[in-house]
Amino acid sequence: MPVVVVESPAKAKTINKYLGKNFTVLASYGHVRDLPAKNGSVDTDADFEMTWEIGADSRKHVKAIADALKTDDTLILATDPDREGEAISWHLQEALTKRKAIKKSTAVSRVTFNAITEKAVTEAMKNPRQVDAPLVEAYLARRALDYLVGFNLSPVLWRKLPGARSAGRVQSVCLRLIVERETEIEAFNPQEYWTVKALLETPRGQAFEARLTQLSGKKLDKFDLHDKIGAEMAVAAVSSRGLHVDTVEAKPASRNPSAPFMTSTLQQEASRKFGFGARQTMNSAQRLYEAGLITYMRTDGIDMAPEAVTQARQAIADRYGDKYVPKSPRIYKNKAKNAQEAHECIRPTDMFAAPDKVNLSDKDQARLYDLIWKRTIAAQMEGARMERTTVEITSDDREVVLRATGQVVVFDGFMAVYTEGRDDVDEDDEGRLPQITQGDALKRIAGGLTDQATDKTALMGDNDSVMGLQHHTNPPPRYTEATLVKRMEELGIGRPSTYASVLSTIVEREYVKKEQNRLIPEDKGRIVTIFLMNFFRKYVGYEFTADLEAELDEVSAGERNYKEVLGRFWRDFSAAIGETSELRISEVLDKLDDALAPQLYPARDDGSDPRVCPKCGEGSLHLKTSRSGGFVGCSNYPECRFTRPISGEGAESYEKVLGQDNGDDISLRSGRFGPYVQRGEVTEENKKPKRASLPKGWAPESIDLEKALTLLNLPREIGMHPDGGAISSNLGRFGPYVMHQLPDEEKPIYANLTNPDEVFEIGMNHAMELITHKRENPGRGRAGAKALKELGDHPDGGAIKIMDGKYGPYVKWEKVNVTLPKEIKPDDITVEQALELIATKKPAKKKAAAKKKPAAKKATTKKPAVKKKPATKKPAAKKDD
Repeated sequence: MPVVVVESPAKAKTINKYLGKNFTVLASYGHVRDLPAKNGSVDTDADFEMTWEIGADSRKHVKAIADALKTDDTLILATDPDREGEAISWHLQEALTKRKAIKKSTAVSRVTFNAITEKAVTEAMKNPRQVDAPLVEAYLARRALDYLVGFNLSPVLWRKLPGARSAGRVQSVCLRLIVERETEIEAFNPQEYWTVKALLETPRGQAFEARLTQLSGKKLDKFDLHDKIGAEMAVAAVSSRGLHVDTVEAKPASRNPSAPFMTSTLQQEASRKFGFGARQTMNSAQRLYEAGLITYMRTDGIDMAPEAVTQARQAIADRYGDKYVPKSPRIYKNKAKNAQEAHECIRPTDMFAAPDKVNLSDKDQARLYDLIWKRTIAAQMEGARMERTTVEITSDDREVVLRATGQVVVFDGFMAVYTEGRDDVDEDDEGRLPQITQGDALKRIAGGLTDQATDKTALMGDNDSVMGLQHHTNPPPRYTEATLVKRMEELGIGRPSTYASVLSTIVEREYVKKEQNRLIPEDKGRIVTIFLMNFFRKYVGYEFTADLEAELDEVSAGERNYKEVLGRFWRDFSAAIGETSELRISEVLDKLDDALAPQLYPARDDGSDPRVCPKCGEGSLHLKTSRSGGFVGCSNYPECRFTRPISGEGAESYEKVLGQDNGDDISLRSGRFGPYVQRGEVTEENKKPKRASLPKGWAPESIDLEKALTLLNLPREIGMHPDGGAISSNLGRFGPYVMHQLPDEEKPIYANLTNPDEVFEIGMNHAMELITHKRENPGRGRAGAKALKELGDHPDGGAIKIMDGKYGPYVKWEKVNVTLPKEIKPDDITVEQALELIATKKPAKKKAAAKKKPAAKKATTKKPAVKKKPATKKPAAKKDD
């Protein structure tokens, strides 16, 4: 039987179903080879020759494929239809050839399909080809570049910046974007401006709001009303004049649907609508693809196969009616320049398989499929038609002009199915207007105005009918994964298949943290970025990185030699590495200190030198590094131990003295791991003063001297155990707990508490109960499964129980565990039902035992051969006697 190889077992299972028993379908389990993480894996002196190594986990999978080829001389490589998939096929062919599993007589072919459906798979099998050399070379170039940058630049970081972990060709540029956005936010100076609006009423008694656009014959720009005085004058001008409708203009407008998804837009929309990270989106999409529900999910393409367009139009007509189907199909032009990424868009493989007809148990997959189906269907629907109305309102002397706008949807079109999310909400979204006629005299009416001022400062005119609203300009928002992916795409940095792994890496390296879906650079990430910007500026340049991506695309199109690209890059990069390796750490820190000076040492309100230590007043502040990242410290160390994070509040340390206790200052401070309280100061005699972190949920502003002393006095002794030893409570690394150790116990017993406040409130009875239960049920670091119900004894002996497990209730009898079906509730299950469930597991055990018996027989047949050896030795032993 021909041997077909794909990446994953899930994909293999689906394809095997389509190909039938005449094919052997095996999984490679991803990449089978990679460059060893050691010097020389890419030999720059030998024309960039690469040394590949089969991973320990991959050896058994390669062996399984090699074994399958012993009985058949046909190998079909059916990995994914992109650069990575082509590379896996190449690796497999190379590895199997070296093992001599592929012989001269072996027929090796490559097939690709954009969707795992029966039609797509069988059609692909009719059109085999050879492995695409240009695509493989583009992969080799990328892998070599990533190795050369990572393997040569990361050690420079380790030596010059303790605590820095790695650098990467795309990773470091991505980090630069996040750090630069944070710098913009910190340097931003909000600008004040005001707007004026009025609540008006038509002669028919219908109310609406209008905004002031002209004052004293001058059109108002955003910052023309820049302070409260100007706003008061404008409010008075509107309040003191009669108003009438000058013009009413209604214009038709239309809105067309967004293009179908490609990888980056899918990641962006899933982030906006569900808060998914890039990796979470791609993992769910991978499962949907392997199940045959969607087309391949790594693509820059937005075009759709003609048969899919036809099917989509029919599905729209069936579900929504003919008026939602445009006269001609919508054509979306593919933006991808390089052939390898120019696949179809991400779409359902069956347009009639609406989300309500597809049974997906995984919540993430269900939500993502719903999103993909709606976007694809909407992309082939009629556009939405609206009517936009603009009303100009003037005073009789034309000194003031106000405007009201409204929008009415005449035909919803694609909006009946789907509308694209937005990263930034527009506060001026148009609502509906009442019936308004030119020449209508308008009355100002009291109350009902909504306050949309940024800081809730408003000026009210006569009878609360006119309002002046204060606003301040906002800094640029921090990136979300969605907006960062969009920005990287705009700059031409990276490729869809790399975004998820790059974003995950910078978070795992602790260069960036995620808070409320926003990406915030850590001090370590800032230091690394500033270092690279000063010593390797070219290699974290947006244009350089984008140009390199374009060259790699030319390699994949067969238009450029990949070794020439590597040679030109390495010549300059190795020189930059050589220059930096000679620098001392002190020189590096001096340069970084100067580069970061505007952020590290902003001007002080009192005009004093921002570099003078605010604690001792004698030393000067300077950038320092440690394994945990960068920080600002005093030059008078160790006499003065003042430190603060590089992203601290201005030039002042987060340090507040709450009071004194027994002659020691009790202070509230900020540190790497958050706010904490401390007793006394760090001195040569007392290098580690007593400290205690604030429990989760305790806000720093709520901490006073009493609370601080409560924390510093932990552990708290609750009382003496009847069998000896004190029971105490404390806050630990994994949360609040109670602890006790009997005189004859090697280790103490710890029992978790649910609330930090319990540490200070728990009484002896409850503490004893928790400790006793933990001592009787030690478990393995977590609480054991809880018995929900006991059904009685099994006919073969042993109790049958219903347990509450991590993944839901299950039946337990001796070593047999069977998950309870969803339709059966734990309270309703009978003994008979439990016995039936247990019986489903028992035959499998018998079969396993039966399989082991032949092995035992073979062992007994070998015993006589083993006995012969001592028999031959006996005569020799007698001669020795």
